[in-house]
Amino acid sequence: MKTIMLVDDSATILLSMSTILTKAGFAVEKASSAEEGLARFQSGLKPDLLITDLNMPGMNGIEFIKEVRKLPTHRFMPILFLTTESQQSKRDEAKAAGASGWLVKPVSADQLLGTIKLVMK
Repeated sequence: MKTIMLVDDSATILLSMSTILTKAGFAVEKASSAEEGLARFQSGLKPDLLITDLNMPGMNGIEFIKEVRKLPTHRFMPILFLTTESQQSKRDEAKAAGASGWLVKPVSADQLLGTIKLVMK
């Protein structure tokens, strides 16, 4: 079973996303901040995919993935941004930091699962 890590400061998003992913057969790990997510990675969590929000208090999603990419065990893990932001400049910044893809909230279950299928080949 593949494991997906969700990092978002919205409890509603964490709940709805984890419900979709669990029903699709994934194991789901959750963190409500980038700092909490990073601590989980540093303590040995090795998910198959990370889905993170961009705008979070404290460390934002771009800073978060830069830190995750520094960890040798997570250098090549696919990372998706799930955010309300849609500007090309933010997408470019996220890609430069190491993001594999970008989803704009609200995202449908079909769109989410289709994108996951593409990046987890």
